[in-house]
Amino acid sequence: MAHGETSSLDDLPRPMPSGYGNRLFLFVMRRMASAGVNDAHAANAMLGAFGRSYRRPLVLMRAMMLELARASSRKILVAPCCCARMTADEALMMQATGDALSDPSAAYAQVSRLLGNDHALGALTCLQAVAQAHADLGRPLELYGEG
Repeated sequence: MAHGETSSLDDLPRPMPSGYGNRLFLFVMRRMASAGVNDAHAANAMLGAFGRSYRRPLVLMRAMMLELARASSRKILVAPCCCARMTADEALMMQATGDALSDPSAAYAQVSRLLGNDHALGALTCLQAVAQAHADLGRPLELYGEG
């Protein structure tokens, strides 16, 4: 097991985020992590949330997930879709996404920690694009604070 990895889903330290945009992001991320980036449930959730404008955030979420998988040097632990709490990795990703537009240097540090290396610029750019798409379409990813 690599440095910084958790061993099981038994320790889910963070509650679900508030706000529809945050919950949508988490649901789509979990679906894509478990069933692949072309998951129909993830696409349907985006269609339901964004209507005819769903393609931009969907394609950007797919790119984000593929970039995280490509750049990561460790396993990123993702809980099942039905889980009412978040893993530490999910919480770190939510925090980085919330900071991506307002504080890119802090978000870069968080994404680097999530990926387990300093090659996080591509992932940060993807997080910024996803956050901007959600904000532009009325489902902003609010900063996910402690507790």
